[in-house]
Amino acid sequence: MAKIIMIVDDSTSVRQLVSMALKSQNYQVIEACDGMDALSKLTGSKINLIISDINMPKMDGITFVKELKKNPSYKFTPVIMLTTETQEGKKREAQAAGAKAWIVKPFKPEQMLSAVAKLILP
Repeated sequence: MAKIIMIVDDSTSVRQLVSMALKSQNYQVIEACDGMDALSKLTGSKINLIISDINMPKMDGITFVKELKKNPSYKFTPVIMLTTETQEGKKREAQAAGAKAWIVKPFKPEQMLSAVAKLILP
């Protein structure tokens, strides 16, 4: 059965790029345009990994990760932050919220797929 990955990013083009890379590796993809949208799509069904931007309207990525981790169904779901942010403080804040990896945009799809493969459990 295909692994399910949620992409949370306010940029349609970034969501499309990430989605195409993931689908090329046979992952199933759910897209959300911000943290609020992502939370509304978490219905208790299994999600194997989440890739989230930080800077988004309505709910930023760090707040989203904090809210995600409060839900027992997603407490252990790995999260990759995919962002333009490079500040150490933001990285520490995201890590403290529960993010497991950090990829800076612009990124190479192979780099992201490598991180996904390391974090997604067989």
